Amino acid sequence: MTSNPGAHLTAIDIAASVRSGERTAGDVLEEHLERIASSDAEIHAFNHVMVDEARHCAQAVDTAVKAGEDPGPLAGVPVALKDNMCTRAVPTTCSSRILQGWKPPYDATVVQRLGMAGAVVIGKTNMDEFAMGSSTENSAFGPTRNPWDTSCVPGGSSGGSAAAVAAGFVPISLGSDTGGSIRQPAALCGVVGVKPTYGAVSRFGLIAFASSLDQIGPFANTVADAALVLEAIAGHDPADSTSIREPFAELFPHLDDGVSGTRIGLITEMMGEGIDADVAARTREAADALEAAGATVQEVSIPAVNYGLSAYYLVAPAEASSNLARYDGVRYGNRVEGNTTDEMMFATRTEGFGDEVKRRIMLGAYALSAGYYDAFYGKALKVRTLIRADFQVAYEKFDVLLSPTSPSTAFPLGDKTADPMAMYLNDVCTIPTNLAGHPAISVPFGTGDDGLSIGVQVLAPPQGEQQMFTAAAVLESAAPGGAR
Repeated sequence: MTSNPGAHLTAIDIAASVRSGERTAGDVLEEHLERIASSDAEIHAFNHVMVDEARHCAQAVDTAVKAGEDPGPLAGVPVALKDNMCTRAVPTTCSSRILQGWKPPYDATVVQRLGMAGAVVIGKTNMDEFAMGSSTENSAFGPTRNPWDTSCVPGGSSGGSAAAVAAGFVPISLGSDTGGSIRQPAALCGVVGVKPTYGAVSRFGLIAFASSLDQIGPFANTVADAALVLEAIAGHDPADSTSIREPFAELFPHLDDGVSGTRIGLITEMMGEGIDADVAARTREAADALEAAGATVQEVSIPAVNYGLSAYYLVAPAEASSNLARYDGVRYGNRVEGNTTDEMMFATRTEGFGDEVKRRIMLGAYALSAGYYDAFYGKALKVRTLIRADFQVAYEKFDVLLSPTSPSTAFPLGDKTADPMAMYLNDVCTIPTNLAGHPAISVPFGTGDDGLSIGVQVLAPPQGEQQMFTAAAVLESAAPGGAR
């Protein structure tokens, strides 16, 4: 365990002190670089720490403050990026050997917007290779460890970003969520994690896994910090054809609105078989806390979510098999030479991709193949439509929904690597939201029988982030105290 993980200043506090001139962005940065240098060898949250680039950025923030300018709402706040977000001239690998050392020629839109808000990008975080996994054990560069118990996983695939916040290396980070890859590691690491509405945050510069599911969102120690970051990175982007044109809802001014009169549905399908008893108990306590704060809480059935896992593991691999075809040793990335072009491509992909990525490419290619398309991929798309329809019915009666985030607390490293199905089941509560394209947030709410963090998930209809964050803020204030 790192020394006192989680006990650090919020992003809001840091930005306020830098903007007022009470502290410099340079001093803030050096404090965080020192924490990384002293403890990340044990955690392995980072693939690459951008020391020189971060110092240059911090200096620019301090220069702006001295000139009487406002650097932005995240002035001087160190932030980490999952290593699948393009950063110009900085290694961006997706934790894969096939992209080892590759440096993009441009910044992702979210990176640009963080810079415009005054944030200081401090490094790229470890992840499951190409975001395929639930434990950050599939990285080509070794696993990340959970800061609260280094014998356990941090969750995945954004485990490095979650661990970086939990360990106090950064107050905020960004991850990507395709089937739960922000919310599940947030739950296991005891931090806040947000998957926004699909299209609310630009995917331009995000290296694709499954394009109809991927979405970028923040990790933070508090709901307020997460709201501040999401407001900074959300909004329409002409470079992303799936970007929502409507203005993004204000979050920060509504965090204290409360839930009096709010209708909340507790999803029954996510409270039964497969959910650990301590996780279910904390979720019911969260429902009671919302009811005590003035909300109306009732159980609600969303039958189609039972098929979410099956549909996801056809849709996502199918899209991945298409997206990952570009890594062929010809255009960019690593190349293994061969006597013919076919031999070169085969050798490059064999050496460059890990076992889980190969597994999903083959599954996706099979699901899209002639004679099987309608039976597998086509049927999965119909199930996806059913899931959206069932959620729509639920949201006619309820403003937000509630469920566990992960079926269990953090599990030991190596515990599920030999059984892909056991690993896939970690995302059973989060996948339906991705298939529907809706927003969801994981908030720490007490601990399990093992003393490790449990996350409770608040779900909302499309573009319902404002009410979702309001409910999350109430949960945060009602959460049991003590170590996570």
